[in-house]
Amino acid sequence: MIMIKSDLIKPLALTIALLLLSCNSQNGDKNKTSGFTTEEAEQVLEKPFKLWTWITANNDRPDDSFEEEFKKYADNDIEALLINTYGNPENLARLVPIAQKFNLEVHAWMFTLNRPGDKIAEQHPEWYAVSRDGKSCYDEPPYVGYYKWLCPTRKESREHILRLIEGLVKVEGVSSFHLDYIRYSDIFLPIGLLPKYNLIQDEELPRYDFCYCEVCVSEFEKIHHKNPKDFNNPAIDMEWKNFRLNRVKAIVDDAYEIAHANNKLLTAAVFPYPEMADHMVRQRWDKWNVDVVLPMIYNVFYNEEIDWIGYATKQGVEDLKEKDTELHTGIYVPGMSAEELKEAIHQAKTNGAMGVSFFDGPAITDEQWEVIKNSKKG
Repeated sequence: MIMIKSDLIKPLALTIALLLLSCNSQNGDKNKTSGFTTEEAEQVLEKPFKLWTWITANNDRPDDSFEEEFKKYADNDIEALLINTYGNPENLARLVPIAQKFNLEVHAWMFTLNRPGDKIAEQHPEWYAVSRDGKSCYDEPPYVGYYKWLCPTRKESREHILRLIEGLVKVEGVSSFHLDYIRYSDIFLPIGLLPKYNLIQDEELPRYDFCYCEVCVSEFEKIHHKNPKDFNNPAIDMEWKNFRLNRVKAIVDDAYEIAHANNKLLTAAVFPYPEMADHMVRQRWDKWNVDVVLPMIYNVFYNEEIDWIGYATKQGVEDLKEKDTELHTGIYVPGMSAEELKEAIHQAKTNGAMGVSFFDGPAITDEQWEVIKNSKKG
């Protein structure tokens, strides 16, 4: 269980345990799913393992409806709720005491740079990210109508996001602020989703390449004395890529300061592992100041098998081994059999995750709940 501590530093024993995850000796008694010896695997399985779930809370629901839902989570050993209240601190404050009745942590989940339905942002069309072919997310969002991405560089849009974060972290009883959509729009979609959009993405296409608004271009030119709109192939200009990675990191780092100033942690839902996130959505989360990451290792979106959950978990753990950031694997439960879910949890656990989160709570079946409830036993 995450505790709010003054130093927010994990014990030395945990660091040593994470370093073990990167070992690759050729001993004959290795556990084939993790690369550990049998003894090492048993040690991992004995460590505390946290269970989370993401949920969305409609403010119109009565308290007793939430009580029934939260009791179900607690009865099945869920410890932490990542709750999307659409950035509404009043609704979040209403849910905290209900969750606390069942000893459940509450984490304030918010869509960060993607802001669909944001009435304040909608009054400022200039705040929205602009693609390389000149289309604004304000009136021509990519892929789907709810992709309403704000520019992470523009002062006004940044300050708006940070004000929303501060409003949620000030809610009494909240354990963390949880960043979601803390990235640019997908330059590459997960391969399993491409047929849905009838797309081939074997290069960075102008329609999905962000952000080329006047502020981003101007700020980049001040530093590097070149205009990204003039590039024949922007994908190979590392300064332009790093500029955008750092715009996202700057918001994360500011959010970290806000959260810690209010004695809260900062957590984040991220793409499966840092190198992949860098390539697909300009998100290099192993460089961030963040307490906990929950990589969304949704194998079905990538046409991958269950063991890929272990692979991606281990990649993230290894990339974080010099930092104090915890990794808890995100699992997509719809369509998973109970046996597949059991293996998914095992893959996460034996490859170094300190817990797992399920997307999302209401989608979990009775058969899956049986697996989840028994998952801490090994």
